Amino acid sequence: MFENLSERLEKSFKILKGQGSITEINIAESLKDVRRALLDADVNFKIAKTFTDTVKAKALGQDVLNAVKPSQMIVKVVHDELAELMGGQSMDINIKGNPTVILIAGLQGSGKTTFSGKLANYLKSKKQKLPLLVACDIYRPAAIEQLKVLGEQINVPVYSEEGSKDPVKIAKNAIKQAKKDGQNLVIVDTAGRLAIDAEMMNEIAAINKAIEPHETLFVVDSMTGQDAVNTAKEFNDRLNFDGVVLTKLDGDTRGGAALSIRSVVNKPIKFIGSGEKMEAIDVFHPDRMADRILGMGDVVSLVEKAQEQYDQEEARLLSKKIAKNQFDFNDFLSQIGQIKKMGNLKDLAGMIPGMGKMMKKVDVDDDAFKGIEAIIQSMTAEERENPKVINGSRRKRIARGSGNEIQEVNRLIKQFDETKKMMKMMKDGKGMAGLMNKMGGM
Repeated sequence: MFENLSERLEKSFKILKGQGSITEINIAESLKDVRRALLDADVNFKIAKTFTDTVKAKALGQDVLNAVKPSQMIVKVVHDELAELMGGQSMDINIKGNPTVILIAGLQGSGKTTFSGKLANYLKSKKQKLPLLVACDIYRPAAIEQLKVLGEQINVPVYSEEGSKDPVKIAKNAIKQAKKDGQNLVIVDTAGRLAIDAEMMNEIAAINKAIEPHETLFVVDSMTGQDAVNTAKEFNDRLNFDGVVLTKLDGDTRGGAALSIRSVVNKPIKFIGSGEKMEAIDVFHPDRMADRILGMGDVVSLVEKAQEQYDQEEARLLSKKIAKNQFDFNDFLSQIGQIKKMGNLKDLAGMIPGMGKMMKKVDVDDDAFKGIEAIIQSMTAEERENPKVINGSRRKRIARGSGNEIQEVNRLIKQFDETKKMMKMMKDGKGMAGLMNKMGGM
């Protein structure tokens, strides 16, 4: 989302490269460029000016250590202020109450229904909640059906009343049903319009008053930029919502909404969504987003995603196999499966420091592993468990069976052998130094 902003900020910091100290003159030139970058990212002018004024005051007020270059110091100050601009720290969703009632609001097309499904899946898997999804969008064609399809995907029941035109009554009846069935979480998906109108605002306000939700979340399409911020303000004036959800962060957007919305409505961004998959939802961490904007990656989120897929027993058995040099194609296939569960490959690579810039011009298909999986699945059980038996004729058969050229099979087997050697090297205690030497040789 922030690719253009990241590039512009990087150029701005270069102005201070080679400078011995931060002065009124050189920081003014650098921050003028930062302000332009923020405005180009669709950040409100007043917010952009206040931001750069604060950065200037803090940068001039700090003593620059001999070991720290002025350009590095300004990056640190900008990072901290970006994080503060977006809320400073992450805020948890309120899931107290039995059942906890969460109201989802926003304009049509913002991604409310998809987010409702994602949130139900997230709270079911991470907080062990028993959710009930409620279809209160009585206007949009197929809205109820869409929620039901999502509910089936994540194995969560959906409450709806066919033919009813009273969303307040539907929501109240759904809460009664949840209590009766022992479900401790109710997520109410409401109707939106293409633009704010009195009828919609009155309806959402009436639902809000009738069910008294423990949490009200405003879902906004981050691709709409400043319009998203203005819409958030109008909704907040009527609902006084608890938090913001930014959707479609994987789209080609300038990022102004993420940087401006907190300052305008004074409500935290609680979740971000990037993609259609039910797992494509993350708690919003302002400091980590600041890291990404400045090209520093996001190792903490990457580790957390890995830990979610981490199976201690499986890892222990794998470690034993690596120690005995018994790592095979079954293990390789299993590791690919775990990586795929972590999310979009390009996003994952961008979380590694320094990789974000490299990945900008690389098109990584979500099906990037499909060819590898096809090759491994075309092997016999013996070939997977003992790759050494794969001779020339077997390679030809595997290539035909997987719909690949034999060169692709040869390349995979070579990559597998190198991976196996590196794993063994790490296990043997040669550690990072041995691994780096090996990679240098490759």
